[in-house]
Amino acid sequence: MRAARPRNLLLVAWGLLTLTCNPAPPAEAPFPVQAPAGSTQPDIRIGLFVGSPLVELGSDSDINVMEGDAMATLSRSSTWSVRVSGGRLELRDGSGSSSIHDGPLTFVPASGSLMSVAGRYYRGSASVLRDRTGLTVVNRVSLEDYLAGVVSAEMGKREPADREALAAQAVISRTFALKNVGKRRLEGFDLYPTVVDQVYGGVWAETQLGWEAVRETAGQTLTFNGIPIDAFFYSTCGGQTAAGTEVFAGANRPYLQSVPDTDENGQAYCRLSPRFRWREEWTGDQLKTILRGVRPTPFREVRSVQVVARTPSDRVARIAIGVDQDQLTFDGPAVRQILHPVNEPLLRSGAFTLTESREGGLLTGLVADGRGSGHGVGFCQWGAVGRARAGQHFRQILAAYFPGTSLERMY
Repeated sequence: MRAARPRNLLLVAWGLLTLTCNPAPPAEAPFPVQAPAGSTQPDIRIGLFVGSPLVELGSDSDINVMEGDAMATLSRSSTWSVRVSGGRLELRDGSGSSSIHDGPLTFVPASGSLMSVAGRYYRGSASVLRDRTGLTVVNRVSLEDYLAGVVSAEMGKREPADREALAAQAVISRTFALKNVGKRRLEGFDLYPTVVDQVYGGVWAETQLGWEAVRETAGQTLTFNGIPIDAFFYSTCGGQTAAGTEVFAGANRPYLQSVPDTDENGQAYCRLSPRFRWREEWTGDQLKTILRGVRPTPFREVRSVQVVARTPSDRVARIAIGVDQDQLTFDGPAVRQILHPVNEPLLRSGAFTLTESREGGLLTGLVADGRGSGHGVGFCQWGAVGRARAGQHFRQILAAYFPGTSLERMY
């Protein structure tokens, strides 16, 4: 058991710091959302960094720094760093002054002010704690403020004509967050700020249109039987979404159906996407290199690569790859992992056809012609943009991708 640190010694240690200037926050920072009267808007914890050897932090205001019940105040316009030292946390300023703490350390700026973590600004507070390989930094922020840093990070900077698509994304991202609170509690937070969960860029990712989408939909969540749904989303469906069970084991949900994503003229709503149609090519030698990374026993030649089964939404369910005298088969999501581009870890989607090239009976090349980007289940982001530009309200957009769900205000 560690010994308790006297409050006055903690204050003295922090008082030794001489703090340096912090960069100014971005121009688009002041868009805080106002929670409804009587709101019980929850906070969410985002694991900004995991296993980091060093973390640099700052604030544009005075900031309270807490370790357990002890608290000290650092002056505004400050930067400092935290690193692991002898199994504890070393807090250091730019002049070299430092103090040692058991941690975790929590940095809370004055109300309405911003935190700087590794040069990026975030709302809420930041906590630094030890993990197995270094430091974890957790941004604790109100859910609506968090969403403002997600919507435009996921959808990009959009035009006014795309407002309803942004509103739909706000509902989807809120639903995803509420459904997954506590998902990564063993790591000390709820969600990662990347495509592993959903992209969160903090204040740098906020836009005026993104904030308007968050405000317009404040608290609104997609539910089924009163419970937030599994809110799957991705870039581009290619004109037909996939059923949940085509991609994810156990995703047998009534609202995760394969639905056509086309207008009255049969045109895909997501046709504006730069990933609507794509092509990947491999030489015979490149295919050998890819397969030698997954096949444990040696082989000399790749004889064939063929699609042998498709899902109801016309995505590839199984491929068969002939090597020497053997045949390898790969199913479901493994198809995109095995048949990946040379410099990327994953094929853009499972909706593709294959064309082989041969010389003297040997496979010398392979071409995949595909449509869409992502797993294809649920909400198509580029399809939502197309629907918004066609005049659909965000409620119509959500109903199209998640049939049978309800829109409820959860707080």
